[in-house]
Amino acid sequence: MLVTDSSDDLYLGLVFLLTPLGIGLTLWMTVRGLRLLLARRGGRDAQTRVRAAAALAWACAFGFYTWGLLHFAALDESRRPQACEERLGAERARSVEGYEYAFLPVEFRCVTTGGATYDAAVPGYVNPAAGLFGVTAAALTYAARPKNWLEETKK
Repeated sequence: MLVTDSSDDLYLGLVFLLTPLGIGLTLWMTVRGLRLLLARRGGRDAQTRVRAAAALAWACAFGFYTWGLLHFAALDESRRPQACEERLGAERARSVEGYEYAFLPVEFRCVTTGGATYDAAVPGYVNPAAGLFGVTAAALTYAARPKNWLEETKK
């Protein structure tokens, strides 16, 4: 989803909606994973360990995504040009005519007069890490399902 600087209200609304949601999901999945790992009764079987690993992988995926969103939240109108200047240098930053935001993947781009876009503000490791943990979490979640789940859903 790409948002230009002409729709700042939408940008702010999404940032302030997704950031607390991401923080909450990160904390919830971390607690869930740790409780599964540290449980005395069920923490010893393989399926419970896989479920715990899946919950912790989801926590990491949500955490990295939220970390990228927190970089968005720090960009008020005065810090956007500063982020572009840090990325492009003072000379090329003068040619910036607008900004673009993407929420999936998390990106903040500086748009120059020639139409070229440059990523800024969001660290480069955020999207690959969130994606890797998300794929891992989905695979572990699939692996942790009950063995007879297909028969149970047909009844």
